[in-house]
This record gives sequence, C-alpha cells and structure tokens, in this order.
Amino acid sequence: MKIQSDPAALQGRNRTGWKSILVFGGGLLALAALLFASLTQGEASITVKTVIDAILSREDSLQHNLVLGMRLPRAVMGMLAGAALAVSGVLLQTITRNPLASAGTFGINSGAYFVVVAATVFMPSFISSAPLLLALIGGCGGAAMAYLMAGGTRGTPVRMALSGMIVTMVLSSFTSALQLLFENETNGLFMWGSGSLVQNDWKGVLHAWPWIAAGTAVVLLFIRTLDMLELGDDTAKSLGQKVDAARMTALAAAILLAGVTVSVVGPIGFVGLIAPHLVRLIGFRRHRLLLPASALWGAIVLVGADTIARLFRSTIGELPAGAVTAFIGAPWLIWLAVRGSKEQRSVEASSSMSVGFAPKKVPYWLMLALLGLLLAAGVVIGLAAGGLKIPVGEVLAVLSGGGQDMYRNIILEMRMPRLAVAMLAGAGLAVSGVMLQGAVRNPLADPSVIGVTSGAGVGALLLLVVWPSAPGSLLPVMAFVGAVAAAIIVYALSWRKALHPTVLTLVGIAVTAIGSATIHFLVIKSGMGAAPALAWLAGSTYGRGWEQFWWLASAVVVLVPFAWQLGRKIDLLAFGDPVSLGLGLKLQRTRMISAGVGVALAAIAVSCIGTVGFIGLLAPHAARMLVGQNQRKSVALAALLGGLMLLLADVIGRVAIAPKEIPAGLVVALIGTPYLLALMYKSFGRR
Repeated sequence: MKIQSDPAALQGRNRTGWKSILVFGGGLLALAALLFASLTQGEASITVKTVIDAILSREDSLQHNLVLGMRLPRAVMGMLAGAALAVSGVLLQTITRNPLASAGTFGINSGAYFVVVAATVFMPSFISSAPLLLALIGGCGGAAMAYLMAGGTRGTPVRMALSGMIVTMVLSSFTSALQLLFENETNGLFMWGSGSLVQNDWKGVLHAWPWIAAGTAVVLLFIRTLDMLELGDDTAKSLGQKVDAARMTALAAAILLAGVTVSVVGPIGFVGLIAPHLVRLIGFRRHRLLLPASALWGAIVLVGADTIARLFRSTIGELPAGAVTAFIGAPWLIWLAVRGSKEQRSVEASSSMSVGFAPKKVPYWLMLALLGLLLAAGVVIGLAAGGLKIPVGEVLAVLSGGGQDMYRNIILEMRMPRLAVAMLAGAGLAVSGVMLQGAVRNPLADPSVIGVTSGAGVGALLLLVVWPSAPGSLLPVMAFVGAVAAAIIVYALSWRKALHPTVLTLVGIAVTAIGSATIHFLVIKSGMGAAPALAWLAGSTYGRGWEQFWWLASAVVVLVPFAWQLGRKIDLLAFGDPVSLGLGLKLQRTRMISAGVGVALAAIAVSCIGTVGFIGLLAPHAARMLVGQNQRKSVALAALLGGLMLLLADVIGRVAIAPKEIPAGLVVALIGTPYLLALMYKSFGRR
C-alpha cells in the first residue's frame, strides 16, 4: 500500500533543505574565502599562493612562519570568538525572550573587562594564571546587574537594552578610573579593550577552544527545551520540560562563552546580535539549526570585520575588530528598532525605578532653600580646598571684597571659575536628563542615550587628530558640533516613526556605540596616551576658566526657564500617546522641542567639561523621589541637585589623591553607582 505524501509538507521540507544549503554551504564558502583574505592582509605582502604553500608544505621561511605562527592563529581565534559570541547571543535571546540581548547589551562584556583590568592592577600574578575565572566572575556580575535592573522576567526589550547600557557605563567608568590611576600597570590594555584579535602565537586559541567546545556541547543537551522556552514557561512545563534547569544551564553557557572570548580578545560587541538575527530572518527557528548556523555566521562576521580592519592599515591605520563590528552592528540595531517598533511596547512613566522617600512631606520651597544652602557651603569648601589649603575666614574675606592678594588671585582666577563651570554644567546636564526622560518617556534615559556625549567626544578628538596644533578655543566648538550632529542623526532616523520613545532610545544606543567605537579608533590613531584621552572623555573641570563659564551661563539662563515653561505639556506625555492626543497635545512637536532643549543643554555642557555621564540620570531620579511626577518642580530641583553633585565631585577629585586629580566625571560615577544599585534593589523588591 502506497502512502501519498502531503504536497505542502514536501514543499516545506524542500524549502528547508534549500535554506540549509544556502546557510551552511554558502556560509562555509564565505568563511573559507574570508580566511584566505585574512591571511593575506597585513604589513607584509603575502599572496594566496604563499598561504596555500605554507599550509600544505611548510618551509622554514619568514613568510611561512608569519602565516602559520601569527596570521593563522589570529584568523582561527576570530572564528572561535565569533562563533562563541553568536551562540551566547542566541542563548541570551532565548532565555530572556528579548531579541536585543547579547553579551554586549547584557553587561557581560563590560563586567568581564572590568574584572580583568582590576586583576591586572591588584593581582598581576593571578591574571596570568586564571584569566578565564576572573572574566567569568565579571561577566556574571554584569549580567546579574543588568537583569535585575531591567526588572527580571518582566523587563521589556528596550528596558533590558537600557539597563545593559547603564551597567556598561558604570563598569566602564570604574575601568577608566583604574586605567587613569594605574597607567603603567594597565599600559597596552586600551587596544585590547577595544576588541583586538591580534595573536602572537597559538596560546590564545589553545586556551579558548576547549571551553568554547564544552559550553556549546552542554547546550546541545537542552535543544528541545530551548525550543519550548520560546512558547512560554507554562507551556514548556506542561510538556514535561525542565525549564529552570535549562534556563540556568543556558545562562551559564552564555556567560562562559562570552567570558572566555573577553579573556583572550577583549570585549567585542554586536556579533551576538547580528548573526542570530540574520539566521532567524532566513527562517531558522529551531535551535538544532539556529545554534550551528549562528555560530558559522558569527565566525564570518568577526573574521570579515577583522579583515576589513586591516584593509585600511596603509591609509588610516588598522582598526580594532571591536570597532568594526560596532560600525556594522549599530546600523543593524537601528534597522531592528525601526522594523520592530510596531511590536514593541514603550516603557511608560509608570515603570519608573523611582522609589519612595521620607514619609513626612517636606515643603517644596524648603527643599529649594536647603539645596541652595548646601550649594553655598559646597562653594566655600571648594574654594578653601586644594593643593594649597586656604582658611575659611580668608575665603569669606575674599568673597566680601577683602583678603590677601595671593588668596584673591587663587580664589578668583583659578578656583572660582572652575567651581562655577562645574555648577552650571551639572545643572545643565541634570535639566537635560529631565527633559529627555520626559520626551522619551523612559526613566532610564539621559544624554548618553541619544548619543550626545559620544558625539561630543568624537568631535573633540577628531579636531585633535586632524589639527593637533589647533587653538584650544576650537575644542569646545567641535565638541558641540559633534554632540548636535549625533542628536540630529538620532532624530532623523526616528522621525518616520513619529519619534516613538522605543525607537528613539534604541537608535540612540546604536549611535552611541558608533561614537564610542570612533573614539577608541581616534585615540589609537592619534598615538596619544590612553590616560590623557580618558581624562577628557571622563569629564574634567581642570583648567576651566571664565570663558567656559559665560558660555554655559548664557545657555542655562535661556534654556532652563524655557524647560520650566514646557513642564505642563511634558506632564501630559506621561499619560501615554492616546491620552495626550485626546487632550489636544501636539505630540510630535512637544517631544521634539523637549528633546531639543535637552540636547542643547547637554551639548553645551559636554563641550565645556568633557563627557560627564550619570548626572542626567541621577539628578532627575532624585528630584522625582522628592516631588513626584511634576515636571516644573523637577526642573528646578534637578538643576540644584546636578550643580551640587558636580561641584562636590570636582572638590573630591581635587583632594582625594592630591597632588593628582581624579576627573569629576569618574567621581560622579563612583558616587552614583551605590545609588543606582540601591534603586535597582528597591525597584526589584517592589516587583
């Protein structure tokens, strides 16, 4: 008896067969071509014929030793790292049901990098014997922070991406602080920290491949359960799957794969985002095909990125592989954000991580008065503190018009303008955060999210590279131009989606990634030491004078009152788009004006003091804790809080390890991190 096959089933199997041939067959051919192209790239000119001869019949010649001893290990490490990062991305996306999850966006890379740098400084002998263990500890810590901050299983994709970005900012600040304070010990880590596949021998490959193979093999035991997880936990459990065991095993494997990669080649982002999405777009959903296909195309992406990085060696210099993957992956993230905006839910104001404050309500005017007194006291302390300690009595005498000439010169010409710049810049960044959080309707937004800080860094460093002898007055101008240009790009790409908060946020994260990659390349290209570059990028008030003060003062005097005036309209945005439109609010126009004011304030502040982060995130949260969801009150309160934060950060940075100085931006990060962790803990506790 003949059994007739279902034509639809046969057609489906044929389609899957052709897809498999395309993905695996075409992928292997592409990888082989890229492998040979990679082996021919470098300072020494080597032909494909020489590469084939070296592989098939090695001779004791310089070219053969170069191919087999340095270039082949680099290419093999690129394949291993790309495959590991892609598989890690698949696992993270599956267990969190978040299409934006990867080792880079989940905080794993930054956590591993921070612990490795810290161990290099404090435990140099241990880092050489157990780099993987340290990278795993850091990766676990970064992933846990991002996961809890996003709200655990209830976290939305955009909230998870923002949480990962904030964790990356926090840990990157700590890493930068270590690199600044221990420049000799961390010398050479800046290039590695950008993601570099450079290998001088086979040690990296021999260290990495057993762990990558083991992590991938363990995951294969839970292939069926991983498929079921995409249907939801309840469905998977009803089908007899061990959901919790599979999720923990997959998470451990993802961290292992990312950690071993970071321990050898440094943090490389976006590979775990590009490859899995590319394979899913082709139509692979089941993990028995999704995992190996993603691994193959992850290897293709990273080897291709490294090959591209070396193509420009003779013109602009070799790019770090991590920078190239950022240039490739950021547009991919933008496309995902725009394509998926209809399916994504914006994070409403009700999801704020703000927590309750004192049970007894303090009058608003009293809060302003107390903050004003604290600010005045901070100014007096800041004027008195420093390499030369000045008695408070002398400070008060100078401020009242008297005092000794020496003290008058130090206070009025050196310390006063610096403190004034710090206060105004902090106020501008804080109000910028209030406006951006209101416009984007996301409590985790700040100037860094829309690319302002990274754009300013690109503008300033581009001037230093192209015109090293440029007048110092042009540096803030170029920083301002870069910040505004980055914001314009973000808004232009988000305009077609009516500046949808989710799209705006994700596009901003992508533009920030491109800016950060460009900054790393410019630092390496310029040949400047990592410490001077990091000092400016961390945000410093060192050497700031009355010129920057008047520039900031004019912006604050004009824009902050305007931000206050917009308060009532922005309050309506918190009710959501349908309600706001129903109340007659011109949604897109209001969002555009609010964000424009925030961008202008942040761009001017960053152009004067460098890329200070966290103020635009911390001050608005603290203001909402005190006055609730009231935009006008938050603007005034956040301005005072931001000014006080940066003022105190500047004073602490000057006196903590005198005569050396810690950039104010790093001090803000060190102070703000405990606040963020407490906020995260209380928010998670409420859920």
